[in-house]
Amino acid sequence: MITPAELIAIPLFEDLDDEQLAYVARSVEDIRLVPGEVLAREGDERALFLVVEGVIELTKDINGVERRVGKRRPGEMYGEVPIMLSTNLPASCAAIDATRVLKMDYASFFALAGMAPQVALAVGASAQRRIESLKELAAETAKPDLTVIGRPGDPTVHQITTFLYRNRLTYEVVDPSGSDLDGGHTNPSDPPAVVLADGTRLNRPTMREIALAAHLPVHPAGAEYDVVIIGGGPTGLTAAVNGAAEGLRTIVVERFAPGGQAGTSTRIENYTGFPFGVSGDELTAKAMRQARRLGAEIIVTRAIEGIRPDDHTVTLDGGDILSAKVVILTSGVEWRHVDIPGIDRFIGNGVYYGAARSDSGLAQGRDAFIIGAGNSAGQAALFFSRRSRSVTLLVRGESLAASMSRYLIDQLEANPNVAVQTRSEVVGLSGADGLEAIDIADRRTGVTSNREANVLFVMIGADAETSWLPDQVARDANGFVLTGPQARATGRWPLEREPFALETTAPGVFAAGDVRSGSVKRVAAGVGEGGMAIAFVHQYLALTPER
Repeated sequence: MITPAELIAIPLFEDLDDEQLAYVARSVEDIRLVPGEVLAREGDERALFLVVEGVIELTKDINGVERRVGKRRPGEMYGEVPIMLSTNLPASCAAIDATRVLKMDYASFFALAGMAPQVALAVGASAQRRIESLKELAAETAKPDLTVIGRPGDPTVHQITTFLYRNRLTYEVVDPSGSDLDGGHTNPSDPPAVVLADGTRLNRPTMREIALAAHLPVHPAGAEYDVVIIGGGPTGLTAAVNGAAEGLRTIVVERFAPGGQAGTSTRIENYTGFPFGVSGDELTAKAMRQARRLGAEIIVTRAIEGIRPDDHTVTLDGGDILSAKVVILTSGVEWRHVDIPGIDRFIGNGVYYGAARSDSGLAQGRDAFIIGAGNSAGQAALFFSRRSRSVTLLVRGESLAASMSRYLIDQLEANPNVAVQTRSEVVGLSGADGLEAIDIADRRTGVTSNREANVLFVMIGADAETSWLPDQVARDANGFVLTGPQARATGRWPLEREPFALETTAPGVFAAGDVRSGSVKRVAAGVGEGGMAIAFVHQYLALTPER
């Protein structure tokens, strides 16, 4: 605890009397940091920091790049702007040297300001100077990480932009037909390309080539891990957070981009702790940051070629082999495909499985149609209603009541830009270069109508894609992985002990979240199972110390 005698040496407190100094000494946190230790992060709750010894450095994410924006030395303060304007911290700060810092929360600050108005005046004046210095940063023009060159509506362009968006990379799309990019050397008939910030051009690149060029983590840092998690959705990321936090060497292998199906959700309203809802990409970004901060690895664009359940060896495409003590399957589900004649011709060019926030431009000013009756379809309808000329939800059943949450039904009914058409199915698609119209069959009347449509989102449920798993991992008739009592009931469990609740028919191979048979297909449930899986991992490792 700092003493009043030490406080009086700090310029902000040099005019305080003994009673006021004693109040400050009782009210502040006296924090000692080692070099590199983080004091506060951008977005944290407002507070006032005063450097007693050492130096702290401020950093801020600007256009996707962490920029150093200042330093604070003994006697200087940080946090005066948010304290005075009632905002969160605008930048992160960490110790450069061994550092001692005082932290005063906003309630204590304003109580002190009431006792000593000169403190408020000094902090206010400093805040004004800081605001002036921030104007240059705010005026910087955003520079994208990558430029995508391709025709709007091209399926490859859509795949690339979806990949970039979900991996938190900034980009712009340039239509070659109306651009003089590359000095006019770009031909509209050329295949899609990606141009890096340094001018390097990747023609018709794979997602892995883009990931490598953008310095995303693709290759594992090692070959031996305590836990290999297959799938980077909310369940897998939660398992990574818990595993890394408890000292397990943890890696997440994701074949496309972290977030899973939930990562494409435009809004999740019923996830605890977010009173106004949270988008899937925002939830994913926070989970990724948390997992990596705690020490977990997350690699992308890597598919699994095989698992050997006897020794928990995992082979990645490209030849990397990971040896693990435990494997956790959190590969989730994929959108179920709909059987409409000729649909393959329009995939990525008018017809899209799922709907993400990055798809908002597809529906801008258009009449959007969504096939589906679940919560994901309802949230997508609300999201696109703010951008589209109209949104029509096409529902095969009699109503939404059996498959959609009541709060969503109420919001859809109150939205004048959304129409719900029940007992209806899309039976035909047409268009020359892209989707132009759809045929909708009304099962009540037997009448089929043709509607102009440039964009159709399909969200009719999901299936487990687990055909790649070895035979030792039993699945139900729909491909979902059997665990716990269900695994034991197959007669294929090889040990005398009972399998753990999330353990498959292969000892030491666990399954959690949507890929697991009998799981509740909700984000919160998947997150819970991700945490549970790590608890069972510890119990498993206690039984098999030789591993």
